[in-house]
Amino acid sequence: MILGNLSGSSEFRLLGFSGISHLHPLLFVVLLSLYILTLMANTVIAFTINTDNTLHTPMYFFLTQLSCLDICYLSVIIPTILENLMVGTVSISKTRCAMQMFSFLFFGVAECFLLAAMSLDRYFAVCYPLHYTVIMNSRVCRSLVAGSYICGAAVGLAHTLITFSSPLCGSAIDHFFCEIQPLLDLLCGNTFPREIQVIVVAVFAILSPFLLIIFSYIRIISTILHMASAESQQKAFSTCSSHLLVVTLFYGSASSMYLRPKYTYCASVDKFLSLSYSVVTPLLNPVIYSLRNKEVKEALKKRWRKTNLVW
Repeated sequence: MILGNLSGSSEFRLLGFSGISHLHPLLFVVLLSLYILTLMANTVIAFTINTDNTLHTPMYFFLTQLSCLDICYLSVIIPTILENLMVGTVSISKTRCAMQMFSFLFFGVAECFLLAAMSLDRYFAVCYPLHYTVIMNSRVCRSLVAGSYICGAAVGLAHTLITFSSPLCGSAIDHFFCEIQPLLDLLCGNTFPREIQVIVVAVFAILSPFLLIIFSYIRIISTILHMASAESQQKAFSTCSSHLLVVTLFYGSASSMYLRPKYTYCASVDKFLSLSYSVVTPLLNPVIYSLRNKEVKEALKKRWRKTNLVW
């Protein structure tokens, strides 16, 4: 019945940045530039890791997956935003809107759980260094990545069914893509049960991996503080600092967006939050990992020298 309703001819209108139409040309150039830079940066990171044998370790395997997720995550919404900035209000079918919501949640939630898997990797590397290669073998790494994608698909499907199985009153979405919060504003009647369902799913998708990350870093910090030499402590902190910074950026903006009731929703603020975790963070991830990671920088330099020799 849900799929039947979605396949109809009714459409939504994405209002986007209609309140600042005079800034559309500038925003178009900025977002298109950020999109191209993000694609290039994440592609370079993934390609460098896959072609450099010294980086074929669990940490960099997860980093490759993170780069791929960021590319897909951003590509779900950027075309719609750019279309909105070019033509103003964009019409989008319910089917396309549902698919966009599912895809965005799928990649976003998969990234949440992938960041948790990366924290586990750092936990075992720092706390159990002698058993690290046995614990984090290739089968375990692939299973953690597969589990991240499965959780992403489950949460995306649950949210999409919750939203689109309810009668919707109105067709104007005050956002630049099919986001959950503005769509809740279109639900008819008492929306409280749906809001609770959305928050419960968000708690599973955001808080459960975040708590695992917190637990991992409590143990990591405790282990580091008990290390004998300052050099060992500094080396251990450096292996975790990039991941911790990425986690802070991603979870800080995502939790402020989803882990709150609908009555606190403010369109302009939430558009800014959506841009921060869906556009800015995917660009910062490869920058953080490349600039703060000596091995990645060395691999990039090696790749650059080989490219220059070819030319």
